[in-house]
Formats: sequence, C-alpha cells, structure tokens
Amino acid sequence: MTPLQISLPESLQQFIDQQVREGSYNNTDEYIYHLILEDQKRNAKQQLEEMLIAGLDSGDPIEITDDWWENKRAELIQNLPQS
Repeated sequence: MTPLQISLPESLQQFIDQQVREGSYNNTDEYIYHLILEDQKRNAKQQLEEMLIAGLDSGDPIEITDDWWENKRAELIQNLPQS
C-alpha cells in the first residue's frame, strides 16, 4: 500500500479518534479506508443510476413481459464466449 500523510485540524482528529474508539475500527487508517470505500460505492451507484436513466430516456419504449425476459436471457446466454 502507498502511505498517505494528511494534516487535519485538531477537532477533526478528535472526531476520527472518537469514531475509531466507538466503531469497529482498529485504527485511523481503517476508518479512513472505510470512508473512501463507501464514497467509491456511492459514486458507482450514482453512475449506475445515471446510466439507467439515460437508458430509459433513449430509444422507443418497449413492453417488458415474461416472454421478453426469457428471450433476452436466451439471447445473452447464446452470445456468451465459449470457454
């Protein structure tokens, strides 16, 4: 891993120390690591939602039925690379 050094005001350092004491973190590094991972997840979810909305807004609408899903599933399976 790559070390990272940051400077924080004392109030933020106290907050982090409290979170480590009260949470399930062994140290400050774990707490910061967890925050970054959660932010990555939030960003990925936001990007997915934006892509879903763009997909809904594109093209002509179609009716999705059980038969449509079955045909789509079969088509996707057929197009899977063979190993």
